[in-house]
Amino acid sequence: MDITVNNQSRTVTQGQTLADLINDMKLDAARIAVEYNRDILTREQLAEVSLKEGDTIEIVNFVGGG
Repeated sequence: MDITVNNQSRTVTQGQTLADLINDMKLDAARIAVEYNRDILTREQLAEVSLKEGDTIEIVNFVGGG
């Protein structure tokens, strides 16, 4: 099934969670913010949300500096 991640089409498998997607993308969940269909999610919610056809996800990485 197809979803949109950061304005790019991506194919995922049925039953995949947001946590699975983040792991597949090799992202550190502690260093990102996730918007799922226009709702900001907590880290705890990532494992609870199963992806569906047409979902829109925005992932923002936190970057340190100074």
